[in-house]
Amino acid sequence: MKRALILIFIFIFVPFMVVSTAWLWMGTKVVNPGPSVNDVRIIIKPGYGVSQIASELERSGVIDSQLVFKLRARLTNTHKTLKAGEYNFPAHVSIGGALQLLKSGNTVVRKLTIPEGLYATAIIDLVMAADGLEGDIKNIPSEGVLLPETYHYSWGDSRQGLINRMEEDMISLLDRLWAERKENTFVKSIDEVLILASIVEKETAIDAERSRIAGVFINRLKKGMRLQSDPTVVYAITNGQGEMGRELTRNDLAVESPFNTYRNKGLPPGAIANPGKASIVAVLAPIDTDELYFVADGTGGHVFARSLKEHNQNVAKWRKLKRANQGQ
Repeated sequence: MKRALILIFIFIFVPFMVVSTAWLWMGTKVVNPGPSVNDVRIIIKPGYGVSQIASELERSGVIDSQLVFKLRARLTNTHKTLKAGEYNFPAHVSIGGALQLLKSGNTVVRKLTIPEGLYATAIIDLVMAADGLEGDIKNIPSEGVLLPETYHYSWGDSRQGLINRMEEDMISLLDRLWAERKENTFVKSIDEVLILASIVEKETAIDAERSRIAGVFINRLKKGMRLQSDPTVVYAITNGQGEMGRELTRNDLAVESPFNTYRNKGLPPGAIANPGKASIVAVLAPIDTDELYFVADGTGGHVFARSLKEHNQNVAKWRKLKRANQGQ
């Protein structure tokens, strides 16, 4: 009888105690704080199995036991639900917390800000250089169709996909603002809105001036006057491949191009940059003014005039100020 009790103890109770102890130990390890003292950002690539994920987490100092991570994942059937992506693991995250994060798919959200007034080539350069995006941009967008905005994306998203979103957002914005326009809007189509807004965008970075400059250009168009916008000449010369890096000359103003509004009346055949929402709104709701001219005032803004005589006086003041600044 005694021998039987000993055998029962050895073959039943001891294994039970071992398993119970191991289970208790694993349960403690799962909820205990991890070894990382700072947040750790890790990319879990598509196709990684639970063993590769465990190895990556241990190597990066997020967990201290691959074995416990793998056992916990398999025992809870979590190993089938872990998602690829870029994750930010908080400092001292537990093994259980790490598994829950990987199961949730709450990946790091990156962002890319596209400033107003950039050429399409410059936007493509920003997208190509953005960390975490993948692939080439095969469908090169037309000038003006990409909406300047801050865009959020995740590691592994495609560059072409982000460009497509910019174009879709611009179309959506134009459609909405066009539908809300006033009936007496001078511009006759969405294309005209985009073209004129791109010129306004390149003329000023001051929000308060946009609708005033739009009003001046619309007044000139109504009177059959040439727009005489310097940014259109820059675009004519560079074809949107970059800024001039110098001031325009008289010869520049005479360049043969449908984009040169010193030589041609009306709007150019296409946009000369990618305008932001404020410039588009300014074109659709310009200030009611009788001004026909404007020139830089030396402080980053512009001074406006109703007559050519007044404008010439303003130009003379600007040139005098510029000479004085160059002499300093």
